[in-house]
Amino acid sequence: MTDMALRVLLVEDDRELRRTLRDALMIEGYEVLLSGSSADAQAVLRHSMPSPEPLDLLILDLGLPDGDGAEVLHAVRAHYNLPVLIISARHDDDNKVHLLDAGADDYLVKPFNMGELLARMRVTLRHRGTAVQAPQTHYRRGDLTVDLAKHEVRMGMALVHLTPTEFKLLARLVRQVGQVVTHRQLLLDVWGAEYLEHTHYLRLYMGQLRAKLEHNPTEPQMLLTEPGVGYRLSEPDEDGSDTYAFLTRT
Repeated sequence: MTDMALRVLLVEDDRELRRTLRDALMIEGYEVLLSGSSADAQAVLRHSMPSPEPLDLLILDLGLPDGDGAEVLHAVRAHYNLPVLIISARHDDDNKVHLLDAGADDYLVKPFNMGELLARMRVTLRHRGTAVQAPQTHYRRGDLTVDLAKHEVRMGMALVHLTPTEFKLLARLVRQVGQVVTHRQLLLDVWGAEYLEHTHYLRLYMGQLRAKLEHNPTEPQMLLTEPGVGYRLSEPDEDGSDTYAFLTRT
């Protein structure tokens, strides 16, 4: 992933689904903003779109507690050139046609699997001129193997148990392997904007990861500290098994 991670606004009122989708999208390298209502979504849009880092995609549920998601779609089309992917349990064809005619780029019926959502996102972004290549999902160095798609970490043949937060932190470093990820970016992507001052979280969880993954945690060879800046995951073994991902605006 490059420094310019693609920014997605996810508008979904179901808290559990919202959290699940956010975590999955972050693992895939996207920067995710969350909203659970029509009013909040429109406020986020007003704040984000004129900024130096505008949104790249809106994923929009229709069943919102303070109105219909179609209202958000109409507001987007009136003011912004932003691709919109509808996710909804409403499956009647007339409704789909109406929303596609109203400016939605695609419509995905719930329930869906994550693979289909990611594929629809890539297609929608490509149609708008944003190139999205396959993300980095594997990392191997020495005895350590990380498979993000399988949510699996191994030392040799042995599975390593990571907490959800430890895994998200490791996955964020895998996505930018070989590059420094700043304290601020790690806190934002793993914990959220409200935790940007909690740098002690990084020290705590990085220590836990090193204890589980490094042969000598006091002299780490993979999970490296860049003093005053952030952390870096060292380059993988050069055996041809690893591929790098780039998310770019064109």
